Formats: sequence, C-alpha cells, structure tokens
Amino acid sequence: MGNPSNRYEAIIIGAGPAGLTAALYLARYRRKVLVVHDGKSRALRIPTTHNAPGFPDGIRGTDLIEQMTRHALEFGAEIDKAEITDIERTGDGFRLQASGGENRESRSVILASGILLNQIDLPHAIHEQAIEAGVLRYCPVCDGYEHIDARIGVMGCDSDGAAEALFLRQYTADITLMPLSHPELSAEQAREMGEAGIQVETGALVHLEPHDDRMEVRLEGRDAPLSFDVIYPALGCRPRAELAARLGVELEGEGCVLAGAVKDSGVPGFFAAGDVVEGLDQISVAMGHGALAATKAHNWLREQDRHTLQAEA
Repeated sequence: MGNPSNRYEAIIIGAGPAGLTAALYLARYRRKVLVVHDGKSRALRIPTTHNAPGFPDGIRGTDLIEQMTRHALEFGAEIDKAEITDIERTGDGFRLQASGGENRESRSVILASGILLNQIDLPHAIHEQAIEAGVLRYCPVCDGYEHIDARIGVMGCDSDGAAEALFLRQYTADITLMPLSHPELSAEQAREMGEAGIQVETGALVHLEPHDDRMEVRLEGRDAPLSFDVIYPALGCRPRAELAARLGVELEGEGCVLAGAVKDSGVPGFFAAGDVVEGLDQISVAMGHGALAATKAHNWLREQDRHTLQAEA
C-alpha cells in the first residue's frame, strides 16, 4: 500500500480497466505512480465478459481486475483503497483529499473514475443476483450477442429505450419496450417501433420479480406478469466527473468529460480515461484510453523536466 504522505509523479483515480492500464504504463515508464480507488469499478460487477480481446471463453470482471492489478503491481505501481473527495491545483501539481481526511500530492493526475448506473428499483442483494443469473443486463453492446433469439424486455419507454430496443433488434425478433411510469415516445419513434416489430407496452411498472431463468414484469392494467429471458433497463448513467468539474474541466451535456481530455483536458497535468470520458463504454476502449493518457502524462512530465524539446505521442 502507498504512503499517503509521499509525493507522486502521477496519481490515478480509479482501479478499473482504464486506471490499471494507465498504472501499468506509467510504472513501466519508471514513474512513481499511485492508484487510488473506492472499490466501485463497474467491471467488478461483470459476471462474464466476452468483449475483452484475448479471452475467447470470456472472463469474470473480478478475475480481469485481479490480473490487471497484479500486472501493475509487478512493475512497481502502488495501489490504495480510498475515496477521493476533493482536488485542487497547487503551485506545481495537485493536492487530493480522501474521505478519511488524509491528503495526497502529485505532479499529474489521471481521472479514471468511471460511471454509476441508474438502476432499476430492486433490493441490492436481489439486484446483484439477477445480474449474476443473467436475467438483468445493462449493456447491449456488451451482452447482446449472448441473447440471440431470446425474449428481451427493455425498460424505459423514451428516446433511450427506443434506441436500445432498436439496437437489440438485430439479435432477436422478440422485444418488448416498457415504460417505468408512462411512455414518452414521439409519433415517429412509435412508428419505428412498429416497423421493427417491437412490442410497446403502456402500463406503468408495478413490480419486477427475478428468477434464475427469467424476469417477470408486472405492469399496471395487466392481470398476469410478462415473462422475459432478460431485461435491459435503459435508464442512463451518472458520470463520476465531479473532480474534473472542480478543476474547471469542460464537461459535455450528459456530464462526461470531453473526449479530448484523454490527451488534453485544458488543465495542465490533468488527464481522463475510461467511461468517465465521452464515448463508447467498453473495456477495450478504457484500456486504450489508459495507455494514451499515461503516455501523455509521462511526456508532459518530461516536458516540465525539460527532457524533451517538443510534445510527443
């Protein structure tokens, strides 16, 4: 574990695929690097991913993070578990404050804090068991292939839900779009659903009941529940970008850090990587972000130390 009183060349906030990739690269660039995380990486909740290149049989999220952690530690990265609650510029770097009150200082920072999902309303233990059983999924890009010809229900009868239902339509003809409270489809969206063969329900959600092999959905005005092999809530997410905002980093409309922050956030020495950045929320993208942000941070440090005459990579 790292010593909080030490000053680092780079601190990475977040220990998901982006943060751990950045840590590996910076450690191999022989930088003094610390990863600080609160244990809430979204990757830890993945039962099995088949989208991580190099794992044709799939890999559990916990196993992937464990291997990536061991890899970064092997080359000298330090890892602490703590929640960073505040960040400020200092004369020659950044001061980060943790929830326990301790401060950490660094010449550069990479924000790889990820996102929080807007979840359906189920008790935590039941919610996580439904994910483990495969009857609840939040990422069509990640898991759509595993549900070819399945009965799929999409929760959230608005623009996001309509878009998600249309995306999933390439995997199955049996898709039902359902509101949480009331449908918000435009006439054009309703027409698109009809043309695609997507059933649209109008009754408000009353109750969800996960089973080992299905999810039952009770809607207002229906005597019997609807049964699906899997449910995809289309409820959006909350980027964990508060620390970037505190530094004055520009955010896009949904609250993500702008994509350019992987290379240049507008705040010297501060970079971002992974799902907190605007773009495609995928493990492979996060890893690429981590490698690029780490290299940019490394070269920025070289420039400050006058070890290079011009910006590189």
